[in-house]
Amino acid sequence: MKRLLILGSTGSIGKQALAVVRAHPQDFQVVGLSGHRQAKLLAAQAQEFGLDDRQVATDGEGIARLVQGARADVVLNALVGYAGLTPSLLALRAGADLAIANKESLVVGGELLLKQASPGQLLPVDSEHSAIWQCLQGEDRASVRTLWITCSGGAFRGWTRAQLAQATAAQALRHPTWQMGAKITIDSATLMNKGFEVIEAHHLFQVPYERIKVVLHPQSVVHSAVEFADGAIKAQLGSPDMRLPIAYALYQGKRLPLSEYPGSDQVTQLDLTRLGDLQFGPIDCATFACFELAVAAGRSGGTMPCVLNAAGEAANLAFREGRLDFLGIEQVVRSALTAHRRADLSSLEQLDQVDAWARAFAEEEIARLA
Repeated sequence: MKRLLILGSTGSIGKQALAVVRAHPQDFQVVGLSGHRQAKLLAAQAQEFGLDDRQVATDGEGIARLVQGARADVVLNALVGYAGLTPSLLALRAGADLAIANKESLVVGGELLLKQASPGQLLPVDSEHSAIWQCLQGEDRASVRTLWITCSGGAFRGWTRAQLAQATAAQALRHPTWQMGAKITIDSATLMNKGFEVIEAHHLFQVPYERIKVVLHPQSVVHSAVEFADGAIKAQLGSPDMRLPIAYALYQGKRLPLSEYPGSDQVTQLDLTRLGDLQFGPIDCATFACFELAVAAGRSGGTMPCVLNAAGEAANLAFREGRLDFLGIEQVVRSALTAHRRADLSSLEQLDQVDAWARAFAEEEIARLA
């Protein structure tokens, strides 16, 4: 039985992870939970799994104490934003396997995480990276030519710049395929999230940026693919259901029979005879400029991804709050990246300083654009 700590247990990923645990109580012991805004839900979860106040956290300091003291075998980090970086580092230092759904940890501090992690200690949870992980099983990593990351296109697939200028937060939050939190859904609409996923893939699989490509795939059936030296491409297909990659990570690459998934009657099993057409095409980088801003920051490395993320978080929130228009998100991020003087990445303390600077700069830019 594995001792499991879930950070962000009241969010979408956390709730689905607990559903997996409920279906397999013989395999997991929940040793800690954290949540932020949904206090009643967190309390109910804690009561269900027999946790006392020392095993529940609601803020950064509490989460740090929990990660350091829980003696977890696996930490599922489903926190949102930069706040997830420190817990990720602490989990690795504590010797736990890190099932990572907090993409900002890898985007901002991927270099630090890789220095800390042992082989096999990082377990991808995002559907795209889980798909790549699955495609790489049993393969010689030296034979990998290209990682293909699929992209649904988000809520505004096919929109023009003129249309985007009038886009509302309510429209952006209506993702055509996935049910996700507000922050990541907006990042999906700008394609910032897809740029983040390129950076994540670079760190997780140690593949150069020039060999990571993104392809538009509206159906969200092919979750990603790997092309090998001989030209063969392996793709992972499945229903757009996050319970599948969550379980794959928690079981460290072991597959469960479909009947053993929670709510298995609600998981749509693919029928290739009825699947119909699968469409692929290039993403529209000219219309959705956040994608290339993100990839460029990842290529630059050092402190640039930290600025990218911090300014992006501030602009994302401002858009949701009605203080910034949709195209203003990329303007704020571009301005912050241009203003920042890149430095090599040295420590978490350095990132804290850069993060604070970038957020302050972004807020000034948001106010200027208002």
